[in-house]
Amino acid sequence: MKRILVLAILILAAASGWYWWQSREEVSSGELELLGNVDIRQISLAFDGTGRVLDLRVEEGDRVRAGQVLGRVDTRTLELQAAEAEARAEAQRQALRALREGSRPEEIDAARAQLAAAEAGARRADLDLTRATRLLETTSSAISQQSVDLARSEADTARASVDQMRATLRLAEAGPRAEDIAGAAAELKAAEAALALLRHQIAEGELRAPTDAIVRSRLLEPGDMASPGSPALALALTSPKWARVYVNEPDLGRVRTGMRAQVFTDSAPEQPVEGTVGYISSVAEFTPKSVQTEELRTSLVYEVRVVVEDAGDALRLGQPVTVRLPVEAPPS
Repeated sequence: MKRILVLAILILAAASGWYWWQSREEVSSGELELLGNVDIRQISLAFDGTGRVLDLRVEEGDRVRAGQVLGRVDTRTLELQAAEAEARAEAQRQALRALREGSRPEEIDAARAQLAAAEAGARRADLDLTRATRLLETTSSAISQQSVDLARSEADTARASVDQMRATLRLAEAGPRAEDIAGAAAELKAAEAALALLRHQIAEGELRAPTDAIVRSRLLEPGDMASPGSPALALALTSPKWARVYVNEPDLGRVRTGMRAQVFTDSAPEQPVEGTVGYISSVAEFTPKSVQTEELRTSLVYEVRVVVEDAGDALRLGQPVTVRLPVEAPPS
């Protein structure tokens, strides 16, 4: 039994020595090895407005392109409102055109004819008043004072009608006021803005991919009610990708932004993905719990992000990777 225990101790010591030698060999070779995971950005894509989902055109795992239509909601109500708003805007547009063109020649001619008729009526009323006045002065029994007063009233009314027709003619010749035209133009802009808003809401009934991505999950199905607060699809961006690794404080000075790196996976250890150190945290933190050693779990490390050039889309979200950085050996 003691021999077995001694043999186990010797094997453990040999393994520890080999690991230490390998670590020293790695450091002396000018290469720093860091462990971490692949990270990418994700999007929770929701419809802009509310409505019942008509269709979703993609499945989990599908690749989508920027601008591609991914789904639609029912916009029939908005389309009917837009048709009504379009008719209202057209009516206002025609009213504004009529104001800008001013009075038609026929309207001016009609006003002149009405003025001429009023002037003729005024002349006849003046003649009747003159005759009645003379008769009253020469022969009081031929006409009464009441008749003279009635003739005078009719003459005054006729002259007022002339003044009214003359003012109507001036208005017809001058055309609409600038204020009326400006008011009609403002009403037209308001009607067109209301129409544009409805058309925008109809366009938002289509869910489009904001960028190239991969569909991770469908969160709604046709028949569900969509709203801005309820994502319909979850997308994973195909770019950028990076490996999130952690470096100990003694090695921090050997890592700098812009330096080249290689990212290795367990599934393809002979096909590394090229990358570049793009971010080094300025704040220390505890090693994540995914690092399963007691020593490292209590150590303070710094986060480093290695942005990769994954043209072949070999890396997946959360995939464990090994990052190797060609660095200078620390001074002895």
